[in-house]
Amino acid sequence: MSSATSRMPVSLREGFNNVRKRSRAARSGGSNPLALGVGVLNLDLVRNIVFFLFLLRWTRRALWKLKGRGLIGTIVEAYIDTRRILYGIFLRLPGVRNQVKKQVDEAVTKLQGKLVPTNTTRYLTLPKQGWDQEAVRKELEALANMDHTRWEDGYVSGAVYHGEEELMKLQTEAYGKFTVANPIHPDVFPGVRKMEAEVVAMVLSLFNAPPGAAGVSTSGGTESIIMACLSARQKAYHERGVTEPEMILPETAHVAFRKAGDYFKIKVHLVACPAPTYQVDTRRVSRLINSNTVLLVGSAPNFPHGIIDDIAALSKLAVRNKIPLHVDCCLGSFLVPFLSQAGFESQLFDFRLKGVTSISCDTHKYGFAPKGNSTVLYRTQQLRQYQYFVDPAWSGGVYASPGIAGSRPGALIAACWASLMSVGEAGYLASCTQIVGTTKKLIEHIQTSPILSSELEILGNPLVSVLAFKSKALNIYDVADGMSAKGWHLNALQNPPAIHVALTLPIVKVWEKLAADLEAVVQEEQEKERVRVVQGGKAKGAAVGDSAALYGVAGSLPNKSVVVDLATGFLDILYKA
Repeated sequence: MSSATSRMPVSLREGFNNVRKRSRAARSGGSNPLALGVGVLNLDLVRNIVFFLFLLRWTRRALWKLKGRGLIGTIVEAYIDTRRILYGIFLRLPGVRNQVKKQVDEAVTKLQGKLVPTNTTRYLTLPKQGWDQEAVRKELEALANMDHTRWEDGYVSGAVYHGEEELMKLQTEAYGKFTVANPIHPDVFPGVRKMEAEVVAMVLSLFNAPPGAAGVSTSGGTESIIMACLSARQKAYHERGVTEPEMILPETAHVAFRKAGDYFKIKVHLVACPAPTYQVDTRRVSRLINSNTVLLVGSAPNFPHGIIDDIAALSKLAVRNKIPLHVDCCLGSFLVPFLSQAGFESQLFDFRLKGVTSISCDTHKYGFAPKGNSTVLYRTQQLRQYQYFVDPAWSGGVYASPGIAGSRPGALIAACWASLMSVGEAGYLASCTQIVGTTKKLIEHIQTSPILSSELEILGNPLVSVLAFKSKALNIYDVADGMSAKGWHLNALQNPPAIHVALTLPIVKVWEKLAADLEAVVQEEQEKERVRVVQGGKAKGAAVGDSAALYGVAGSLPNKSVVVDLATGFLDILYKA
């Protein structure tokens, strides 16, 4: 016996020896044959049950796949997955991996040179003695005036939605009055609690919420979407026992839904949004619904193309299958509710549709509140409660929070409330008229200009403030880089390659300059193509600009791990002091 066994108590040692004796007896045939046979049968039965459940699970998944994607779609998806896996293995081969890493490092170094200036003083540790306030103000002024794309002049798509000095001054005053406020202490800061509840109530009213509807404020559209996904997952788990949740969304839906799927282990089914409407294909959505589906999604409008999905059709599917439907109105925010009143084409998208159970709306976009403000709205209070976190047993006391965050900046809530109260219904109606009206002017110009209409094509029928266009012959990413060279900050898209513009109040003032520069860039790129062809080269020559290089490579790779590495390097650079 080993030394470990020799230190056992006598009773344990005897028991251990008895077990060994019985085991030897069983192996030598000394045990009851009937008992052994029953044991073997029981083991075989368990194995058969486990195998049957395994077979049932994967057979059901295969049938759902065939039902949702069809035979051809399933084969195509399997081919794409196989190609992606094999290409990933190829990229990990020693010689290839080293070469790819070298090129990625070079690209990241180039990017760092653009984002991290070397001609400024770096502060990597606390100052030994605190600066006087005038020195701090001077440094803040220098930081505010660092070389940047001039959003103040209307040269940035989206990002800054109002930017007028008078409103920013009011927001700054509101922020200053509640700098230390924290909604987690409603008894200490009752004014913040009141303002937050009123902001949610105002937005609920704007989206025609029924009696009993509820909502919460969040830090932005991503958090609003994530909370709606969490609520849907928890509802399905508690009410239907769903442990392998799935959600179905348009491929153009905001990437925050994919983030929620990753965070909360919800399987994501992406549905195509085919031309010419670029709306989600509701027939494919219907085929993908199964007993594990916890949420359907539609956009009003989506970020890439500015298209409002057929929310009415999605609502019918949601009602028929008793599944929650979330409408992402973060971008549409305070424009879409005013479309009809402003005399523009619109369609139903809010709580007037019975199937709509939740809506996300960013007050910090066309609600003109400071960044860090959004709302998520629910048809019922119970749906809202599914996103709550409550722990009654924590040693620090009973803990409850409405969402992910604990402490939150009450100052941002105050500035949001001040914005909504200052602009008012008449102000939002006027801004809708300005912004959407200008969007339609730009669309018309692209479609009627001899230079632009021959080369650019608007995607779908954008009804709000975002439009996207692709090129018929040119490399659209070269056009994007050409606009960047003229000082514009527009958004490059992929699948299909395109450019989008989100019009804001600053852009409204310079939209004609935008159109003129776009014409000039298109002409320049057309001339480059003519010269290239004359010299014996191919049309759509090698991309040389940053956008063209990045998206050209991304679109051609079956495995996106290289793009992931570049994006990861970019995120690391953001924290390079």
